[in-house]
Amino acid sequence: MQKGPVSSILVNRYGSRPVVIAGGLMVGVAMVTASFGTSILHLYLCVGVIGGFGLAFNLQPALTIIGKYFLVKRPMANGIAMAGSPVFLSTLAPVNQFLFDQFGWRGSVFILGGVLFNCCVAGSLMRPIKIPVSKTTEDNISPQTAGQDESKPSGCSSKLNQFIDISLFKHRGFLIYLVGNVLMFFGFFAPVVFLAPYAKHQGVDEYSAAFLLSIFALVDMFARPGTGLVANTKWIRPKIQYFFSFAVTYNGLCHLMCPLLPGYIGLVVYAVLFGLAFGMVCALLFEVLMDLVGAQRFSSAVGLATIIECGPVLLGPPISGLLVDIFMDYKYMYFACGMMMLAGGVFLFIMNYYNYRWLKKEEKQRNAEELQIFSTKELGAIDEEIKLSIEEKLKD
Repeated sequence: MQKGPVSSILVNRYGSRPVVIAGGLMVGVAMVTASFGTSILHLYLCVGVIGGFGLAFNLQPALTIIGKYFLVKRPMANGIAMAGSPVFLSTLAPVNQFLFDQFGWRGSVFILGGVLFNCCVAGSLMRPIKIPVSKTTEDNISPQTAGQDESKPSGCSSKLNQFIDISLFKHRGFLIYLVGNVLMFFGFFAPVVFLAPYAKHQGVDEYSAAFLLSIFALVDMFARPGTGLVANTKWIRPKIQYFFSFAVTYNGLCHLMCPLLPGYIGLVVYAVLFGLAFGMVCALLFEVLMDLVGAQRFSSAVGLATIIECGPVLLGPPISGLLVDIFMDYKYMYFACGMMMLAGGVFLFIMNYYNYRWLKKEEKQRNAEELQIFSTKELGAIDEEIKLSIEEKLKD
């Protein structure tokens, strides 16, 4: 996630297509080279560093291009695009196990590297386009650009702003999104990581515990495009920030409920509900950011958000594991994750409510100012006509 700002700078400068192609080359070469590794340091360098940069150069440009290709149906497009992740993950485990059995770890990594070279093909299809800006577009489906400081940065900030838009840190909606996400990410990934171990701790056999993750991935696979479809409706789209707040809150409630559900059937119910909740958040995570800052500033927004959010993403699972070690029980970990996500959801609900009110107030104020300016110009034009008519009469 720390490579996010680098990817954003390159996308802003060169566009999505060359960055994705370069990322595909990097991650493909990294995996192929890793298959010849003889030490853990070699694998760290190839898979962790080079492959990490390559994946970062693939994700953010792909998200950015969605905002440029779609406007009216953008939530649906984001939902369908994000559905690719659980589809691939649900098939990767059995395929990877088959490749491992047939070719060993070196052969399986080598083949996976060859598959990842297809990112270059995907990147070559990302035709660069210019976003048409019209009065109708701005009126009907406009990002929440209000609530930000419009003053131009100077000095070092001005130079840095040429590469990545740091003025977003003065954008009210972006700051609300960022704080809510930081709270959410402390409890977002740990429940997935500890689902199978928690089931084993409850006395469930290994295969049945692994099957819970399959159920989770299957529901997640359908939840993402379904969420995009719902988010694109005329009832949800204008207030999509509330829908995202609900999704985060719903996640928190699922985790709080998990330890209270008895037996394996209870874990299956949790896996279904959690898969739906997880898919909802993933489908909306970047769509609501586009809604806040607009497609033009989205690349910078993703880069700045990821560098801040990498802290809770990295710290969340280890802290959750520490809670398990201290209490020797997984339920306290689920309670803690649930409370963190619930706090993030409630924060987003409250702050988005006030943000929508402030946006409405600012819009009324702008309309009143525009009307006043228009009236002043009209009066000036009328005065000018009266003067000209008087002068003509005097001449006569």
